[in-house]
Amino acid sequence: MNVVTVSQINTFIKSLLDGEKRLFNIYIVGEISNFVCYNRSGHIYLTLKDDKSQIKAVMFSSHASRLKFTPENGMRVICRGRVSCYEKDGSYQLYIEDMQPDGAGALAVAYEQIKSKLEAEGLFEQSIKKPLPKYPKKIGVATSNSGAAIEDIKNITKRRFPLCELVIVPTVVQGENAPTDIISSLKILDSIDVIDLIIVGRGGGSAEDLWAFNDENVVRTVAGCNKPVISAVGHETDFTLCDFAADLRAPTPSAAAEIAVPDSNAEFSRLKTISDDLSRFLKFKLENELMRFDSVLNSRLFESREYFDDKAEIFNELSQDLGKAYASVTDAKKQKLSAIAGKLNALSPLSVLARGYCAASDCNGNAITDIESLNVGDRICLTIKNGKAYCTVDEVIYE
Repeated sequence: MNVVTVSQINTFIKSLLDGEKRLFNIYIVGEISNFVCYNRSGHIYLTLKDDKSQIKAVMFSSHASRLKFTPENGMRVICRGRVSCYEKDGSYQLYIEDMQPDGAGALAVAYEQIKSKLEAEGLFEQSIKKPLPKYPKKIGVATSNSGAAIEDIKNITKRRFPLCELVIVPTVVQGENAPTDIISSLKILDSIDVIDLIIVGRGGGSAEDLWAFNDENVVRTVAGCNKPVISAVGHETDFTLCDFAADLRAPTPSAAAEIAVPDSNAEFSRLKTISDDLSRFLKFKLENELMRFDSVLNSRLFESREYFDDKAEIFNELSQDLGKAYASVTDAKKQKLSAIAGKLNALSPLSVLARGYCAASDCNGNAITDIESLNVGDRICLTIKNGKAYCTVDEVIYE
């Protein structure tokens, strides 16, 4: 009798499966069920099934971290990997290395998943959109420092509204590092007080090239900016999630520059039109008032001088009474002021000095009020009516 252990048989079965080349790089299509993702490790466990059978599967974090979408129960997917045996419990399973939705692409599925999530949170609500400033003085731009997008923004802004300045933060807008760099640039621009408006975006490209602007954290950063944000990503037909989160979507970077600043020539024309309209209105108003004035002068009221003579006499009487009242009040106030000034003058130290007295102080300006504060050799200052004298104390006599 040839007796083997459980471990030996499981190891043997694993070696058989691992040695079968047709199971080493296999594609399997099925529906996801029993989906579990452990946040701490990042590993994914699930079951792939069809209408007749099922197979357990695992996707380790090293592969799962590269997924563009989030797998869900009921989702039909195509998985690439290898079939092997898990020796500990003797079960065979699929070790997934890559996964794609069956039908729609992974990016399309991820796009709809993130959009539904953020839309449910209210990040795309029109009611929270901030208005754009009509005459921005400084515009922050988060985009690549090279390429057509930034040059278009520079040229159009300078042509339309030369008074506006651009604050450009060179930004990586494509690749794995792009989301982190876009978030950093947005936060920098949003923290600068003098910036009135932010433009974030890039030129055209494939869905993969533009994917950084669908990143959930990038979209949340755009929605969370305190300053108004214009999203200008790709061409007119390209829509990213940043477009929904921004305060305004521009179909292209060039269009963003057109939207961000007014046309100075159009503004000058508008001001000239307003000025011309105002001049015509004032001219019409003046002519109308002159006509009214001539009409009053030609009325019967002005044919009789008696009415105006009576009014002039009353006016003269009132004017005389007002002058007398004013003079009376003024004289009373002057007398009161003179009395107060006399009292103040009597109490003034200057009056005392004028009678031949002097005031003593030390060289720092502190008044000397007690003989005991003086010592032989001290320097003192005597203030007299018309000047000061600095003296040295030769003798101190106590009385």
